[in-house]
Amino acid sequence: MSQQLCPVIMAGGTGTRLWPLSRELNPKQFLPLIDERSMLQSTVERLNGMLHAEPIIICNEQHRFLAAEQLRQLEKAPSIILEPVGRNTAPAIALAALHALEREDDPMLLVLAADHLIQREELFREAVQAALPLAQAGRLVTFGVVPTHAETGYGYIQRGDDLEGMGFEVARFVEKPDRQTAEKYVASREYFWNSGMFLFQASRYLEELQRYAPEILSACRQALAEGQHDLDFLRVGREAFAQCPDDSIDYAVMEKTESAAMVSLDVGWSDIGSWSALWDVSDKDIDNNVLRGDVLAEATSNTLVHAEHRLVATLGVENLVVIDTKDAVLIAHKEKVQDVKLIAAKLKEAERSEGASHREVYRPWGVYDSIDQGQRYQVKRITVKPGAKLSVQMHHHRAEHWVVVSGTAKVTVGEESYLVTENESTFIPVGQVHALENPGRIPLELVEVQSGSYLGEDDIIRFEDRYGRQ
Repeated sequence: MSQQLCPVIMAGGTGTRLWPLSRELNPKQFLPLIDERSMLQSTVERLNGMLHAEPIIICNEQHRFLAAEQLRQLEKAPSIILEPVGRNTAPAIALAALHALEREDDPMLLVLAADHLIQREELFREAVQAALPLAQAGRLVTFGVVPTHAETGYGYIQRGDDLEGMGFEVARFVEKPDRQTAEKYVASREYFWNSGMFLFQASRYLEELQRYAPEILSACRQALAEGQHDLDFLRVGREAFAQCPDDSIDYAVMEKTESAAMVSLDVGWSDIGSWSALWDVSDKDIDNNVLRGDVLAEATSNTLVHAEHRLVATLGVENLVVIDTKDAVLIAHKEKVQDVKLIAAKLKEAERSEGASHREVYRPWGVYDSIDQGQRYQVKRITVKPGAKLSVQMHHHRAEHWVVVSGTAKVTVGEESYLVTENESTFIPVGQVHALENPGRIPLELVEVQSGSYLGEDDIIRFEDRYGRQ
């Protein structure tokens, strides 16, 4: 490319329509839905072949270690901006633009979502190349996807006048239509799916944001000025950003600006916004089924089955979605999967853990799996990465027994430190300051048995933590 790009990858969504795989603390952009890579990793690797600066990743602070670990696996070291609260895409891109201008002189921002599928990546890179002259001329370019069917789950862009073969004016943006309207849009060939991807110079976006939504820009400038670097992360000012209006880039800028342009995209795009969308883009068997995991399907057709934890058998069904996880099972008709978000909302309202987290919970030091619990006890399988250490902490209400299954643990209890190896155990009394570390070169695996009157994760008093947690 003739000009280096600064990719901006927005990774702050919640993906509630893909529950029970996607959850509040582990949403779909961090999940391997198509292949062994997460959606975020696929988005970063899609940039291969382009001349670009290190990407800027924007995510919620509660996902920071997920993002950092997945980028570490790719041997990438991008800037990661942490949002203390979600404020939609217009503020997120404003933070990225302001931060990018601190790194270099008016970079070209390629704004991407972390949770989209693009099957023909070379054509995507060609479309970005084709859009570059428009962006260099001061246009705010959006990418309109050539529709393959009348989709009611996407917004649409109506094309306007041709821009000398480089793209089109934007006639208007329209909300998600009903089925009849969507069919008219597709038949007209004037409407494109709104991909939510953009290309523009940082200064031009900020100019238009100042013109049409100055309160957003002001709040973001203040939040960035109050920001602090924490390990690999940039934390923006919490109070200033919380005061920022919650608005999308479409509402705040693109629907108002006179500089909007659209470049068409025909690259096998999907936002994987529902289980039926995942079924659409996945390889199918002779009966049109998508089967993943340990599945027996008899007299089954047009069905998606994801078996994560056990054998799942189907018999005499069609047009279903069956998603099995360690702690929840979803069974839905494919035509109703857009409403899965209602289930997620009810779980959140009831404050049930199945809405927020999986049985397996990832931490910067590793992962734990809550394998059993009952009256006054809980059992976890804990894996600690080589060289990692849990915080120095204590609990008011629970004691802990640790049994090492593999590897070696360095245990600190009070002022004493000692090693615990395979088939050995140790005991941490209630109220005792303690720490757990893996000094070895292989993962440390242990079983933890908690006992006490209260076993919640908020019964942790941290005295020291290498990962900057409170």
